[in-house]
Amino acid sequence: MNDLPGPAEPLDISFNEDALDTLSAAFTRYGDAFKIFSPEINAYIGVFSHPDHVRQVFVDNHANYTKGIGIERVRILLGNGIMASEGDTWRRQRKLIQPAFHRSVIARMFEHIRAGNIALRDRWLAHARDGREINLTQDLSDVTLNVVVNSIFGDDMAAIASTDGRHPFALLTEDSERNLQFAYKFRALSKLVMECVNRRREGELGNDLLGMLLAGRDRRTNDAMSDKLLIDEVLTLVVAGHETTASALNWFWYLLARHPQVEMRLHDEVDRWNEDGADLNSVAQLTYTRQVLDETMRLYPPGWLLTRRSIGADTVGQHPIAAGTNVFLSPYLIHRHPAFWENPETFDPDRFAPAQAAQRNRFCYLPFALGPRACIGEQFALVEMAAHAALLARKLRLRYLRPQPVAMECQVNLRPRQNIYMQVEERQ
Repeated sequence: MNDLPGPAEPLDISFNEDALDTLSAAFTRYGDAFKIFSPEINAYIGVFSHPDHVRQVFVDNHANYTKGIGIERVRILLGNGIMASEGDTWRRQRKLIQPAFHRSVIARMFEHIRAGNIALRDRWLAHARDGREINLTQDLSDVTLNVVVNSIFGDDMAAIASTDGRHPFALLTEDSERNLQFAYKFRALSKLVMECVNRRREGELGNDLLGMLLAGRDRRTNDAMSDKLLIDEVLTLVVAGHETTASALNWFWYLLARHPQVEMRLHDEVDRWNEDGADLNSVAQLTYTRQVLDETMRLYPPGWLLTRRSIGADTVGQHPIAAGTNVFLSPYLIHRHPAFWENPETFDPDRFAPAQAAQRNRFCYLPFALGPRACIGEQFALVEMAAHAALLARKLRLRYLRPQPVAMECQVNLRPRQNIYMQVEERQ
């Protein structure tokens, strides 16, 4: 990377400091490709932000890259699940898990999405009637967690829940730290998962996501997933299936509250939507709602930084990189590239209207990553977010009344630095 420019100041890859500010300033000064020094690894990192770079690393030469910096922290929490595994293990697991996210399975899980969000809507309407603010961040974390654990465990949630009705996975919403102490507590839930698995094996496997994972067989050997990998995949689905969705929905409501013209158009669409017939097909008809969600994830992609490490030498753009080079591609920066996005800091859902989207380079938008390692739960998340938006926006609007804007916290996910509180108004 000797030909790459870069700032003199180093980058803190522990992400205890605001690495995004450092990367954004370097992107503004140096453009598509630059290098930045990391004292923690005593090496330079290549930061690439052109759509051609995205295509090279994630699609055309994806086999030359493994997961990069930060994956060790993921493995402590999630084991060798699909987010952290590599090579043959990853390929095998991906094939075993993929059927669980088929459209027909998502359709079966839709009732969990509907029920969870209607219950949330009822609580928010109660707040509207007595004038109390809602803790948006906490409530969205709770509802997305409930949707994903009910989709995974189905009727077994009654056995998993404690005597007071709370389930042990609630620690994900109650503890924002992702340190070793948290990882230890979270991994202790493996015992509960295994008890549920053993009950299933003695009876019916089930028609939920866990049942799909238990029924999966390797096409070549006919082997099922090992118990260890099964637990790792379940824990991965619990974490990945709620944190990113909750983060995106926080920003969705915040942006909607600050852009009344967008809110008005979204209300017009969801008011014409047939809630009583809500299902997978009807959610797909919410085209403007989807545009608002897409634009939300352009400005605030939950996975704001994607890291890779080259196995062999490669050329990214015009820049040769050696084997073993750490590479950063940041959706946050790419989604704001001025050569590919007009007025990139402006919230404008019309940029995702079909005619505009068709003209855009497909490699400059990657909220779920791209290529073979793109998020396996992308379609589930999109359905869940659109259904959430429609079900709640039909009955209420949220108002952000604080004078200060919401600040970002850029760690594993791009989330609000502090919980967002909002006032609820019931729509007539």
